[in-house]
Amino acid sequence: MARHSTNSLLTIASSVYGQLRHDILHGHIPPGQKLRIESVCGRYGVGNSPVREALNRLSSEGLVDRQEQRGFRVVSTSPQDLAELVDTRCWLEEIALRRSIAQTTAKWHEALVLALHRLTRVPRSSSADSYQENAEWERLHRQFHRTLLSGCGSGRLLRYCEDLADHAYRYRQLSMRKAHLKRNVHVEHNAIVDAVLDGAADHAVELLTSHYRRTAELARGEPLSATFDAAA
Repeated sequence: MARHSTNSLLTIASSVYGQLRHDILHGHIPPGQKLRIESVCGRYGVGNSPVREALNRLSSEGLVDRQEQRGFRVVSTSPQDLAELVDTRCWLEEIALRRSIAQTTAKWHEALVLALHRLTRVPRSSSADSYQENAEWERLHRQFHRTLLSGCGSGRLLRYCEDLADHAYRYRQLSMRKAHLKRNVHVEHNAIVDAVLDGAADHAVELLTSHYRRTAELARGEPLSATFDAAA
């Protein structure tokens, strides 16, 4: 009976963790908001123990701040954090992309072209007039970027990149609200894949890092760079 109860608590904690993580990443719970245990329990209809377990897990991932004697709070966003995040992501993904290109295979090329094709067929926004997140596009977009780096041969490196992609997601949603109808990400993705298929590692890395820095510019409210204008 005790073992069954323990398993049930772990299952509930995992469910709360997943829901809370989703709500933070999607901006449903805004950056900097205090996460009172009682409020979180009421939001998800669970008890204290699974909520504390979920908050501790999110704290270890850097999505929640745990403050001694002051409880938990959603990690704030800032220009400084965004700059550090983008720099670190660009550094790590450059390593992964260069390794993938250096040990390229026909299977990887085929998977990348297929991932791009699937992504291109789905609209970025579920509304033509304003930005409304399209969950299917988000899923395929994440799969495209995973596939782009998947030939590197390092599971640990890919996990680091995945973690940074999660943190970047919050900022990307901010940028999309400003960039709707002003940015052709399909052109950017196509250009990256073309460079990869040509084996042009330097150019592929330049395009990928510009892709991320362009998003950061939009999140900060800065002008769009001209990196992809010629292709658009």
